Amino acid sequence: MSMLTPPGMGGKYRITGDKYPRMRRTGGRRKLVLAATGGVLALGLVGWGTFQLVDVFTGGSTATAAGGRNCPAPATSASPAKATPLPAPGRIKVNVLNATERSGLAKQTADALKKRGFAIGEVGNATEEYDKKVKGTVLLLGAADAVDGAFPVLATQVGGAKQKVEAPVKGEPAKADAAEAEADGAAKGPRKPNEVDLIIGDGFKKLAPEAAATGALKALNAPKPSPSPTAAGRC
Repeated sequence: MSMLTPPGMGGKYRITGDKYPRMRRTGGRRKLVLAATGGVLALGLVGWGTFQLVDVFTGGSTATAAGGRNCPAPATSASPAKATPLPAPGRIKVNVLNATERSGLAKQTADALKKRGFAIGEVGNATEEYDKKVKGTVLLLGAADAVDGAFPVLATQVGGAKQKVEAPVKGEPAKADAAEAEADGAAKGPRKPNEVDLIIGDGFKKLAPEAAATGALKALNAPKPSPSPTAAGRC
């Protein structure tokens, strides 16, 4: 039996020829590939973990310089604002002037305003500058101070009122209010802050209903809500 015959074959099978298969170690390349892949994954996990730790201890990449945190903006809530003090009807002197061709309209309107608490001054026809030239309901003519005072108060009594600021007369100080004007008997002269000409135009029918005017006046004097930031919790 040849020495190349595998043990136990009893000489039944023999290897003949002069070429023999070369025996190689299997799985070496696969192990190298798996080892390289595992190394890449391990490096990726280590880098990701490092980034997370840095992000936690620095407060995030979008942290603000003031607080070091990315907090939402505080919410706003409406809080009552201080209302600008408006003159009471009794502190407003109204000169009722008729610029239409309908007679008696100035007196009728003046009497109605007086019942509603307004101080009445001159009652009569409009000057040539405005006579038959006012097409709307009424024109309110007064000093610049009346824009945020007497004008809005008087406008609650009639709808569609237009406003016009009259240039002050130079060299003469204006009176403080209607009561002071009454004291010195000045019917003419410089425009007082709370003195307003109500010039009746062609579109005027009558004053607003008293209940509606009273409600509008109350709403005008009510404080207006203004937004204010509320305290935000920790984030």
